[in-house]
Amino acid sequence: MHTDSTSRRHVGAPLAWRIADDSTAAEIAAACVALWLELEAVLSPIIGPRGVTALGQRSLHLASAHCPWLSTHHSGGIARFDAALLKSVLLQSSSVDAAIAAGDAFLQTFHDLLCSLIGASLTERLLRTVWGAPDPIFHSPTAQDPTSP
Repeated sequence: MHTDSTSRRHVGAPLAWRIADDSTAAEIAAACVALWLELEAVLSPIIGPRGVTALGQRSLHLASAHCPWLSTHHSGGIARFDAALLKSVLLQSSSVDAAIAAGDAFLQTFHDLLCSLIGASLTERLLRTVWGAPDPIFHSPTAQDPTSP
């Protein structure tokens, strides 16, 4: 049975380019974790590993308002945020669509928090290589493009 991916799920661009229409929850979690590790690598030299971890913790906490299973209670909150914790909480979702929603919520929240701290322009420049998908924000028509007005 063919499923139209646009009606099946709403996925943020970074995650959408890393998963297939028939991905399992485990594959979705793995894709989100891989993206997180890339974000860490790009941002750690700029805001430090502790800054990236703090943004990850806060993003997970805020995203849990939309996806309650993302909430992790370890004596007053998230004691330590890392890729293993992210994978663990994403795998707690009840379905593939829930895993997609959770990954999307986490990534979008992380992006929004980073924008609020360093600005949208710098965020987009820093994350361009990580997001890795064709995005209208990053592409403008060239003078040689025959379809551009």
